Amino acid sequence: MISVLIVDDHDVVRQGLRFVLGQEDDIEVVGECADGARVLAAIAALRPDVVLLDMVMPGKDGLAVLRELGAEPEGPAVIVLASLVEDEQVIEAIRLGALSYLAKTTAVDRVVAAVRAAAVGDSVLEPGTAALLVQRVRRNRRRNPIDLLTPRELQVLTEITRGRANAEIARALGMGRETVKTHVSSVLAKLGLADRTQAAIFGLQQGLVRLDEALDT
Repeated sequence: MISVLIVDDHDVVRQGLRFVLGQEDDIEVVGECADGARVLAAIAALRPDVVLLDMVMPGKDGLAVLRELGAEPEGPAVIVLASLVEDEQVIEAIRLGALSYLAKTTAVDRVVAAVRAAAVGDSVLEPGTAALLVQRVRRNRRRNPIDLLTPRELQVLTEITRGRANAEIARALGMGRETVKTHVSSVLAKLGLADRTQAAIFGLQQGLVRLDEALDT
């Protein structure tokens, strides 16, 4: 069963999401928050697998919540829902660890698919969002694409480059396997890479690990 926390300042949105997700046999809405200030406490109490996070809220907005969650070693997967999809906001949300970024007008089945994907560390992005990420990654590659990654994601990429599987990465970095999956998906999305093999090659090209060190693992 996938447990979900809904965070949105509009009652009708929370009620709608609760109803839609409640129709699925493998998804359970375990709680709601009407503002960003209560999210961390709710996560600590409810331990949801996935958080559906509104981007624009009074007081503490979605980006502020994502920054706080980034400091949590075993945080849940986050799907951002927004009324307006703004380029810089999309990039920043994904940089901060959001797995998916969906418009609130997104079809119901796609939201459900995003929840299921997030529960296993995968992303579901709107075509426009995916294209935006690719464009931004290409621009950043002219500088240093490593700058797109958080410190934790860089550690995960380094371990991938060493040839380690998720379970080994989890032990080496002291985090859960699901958290590792989340970071791996984020690394691939941010760098525009298709799989772990490409990520390992990229890590070698960036000098994260010596070639002999990677071959010895």
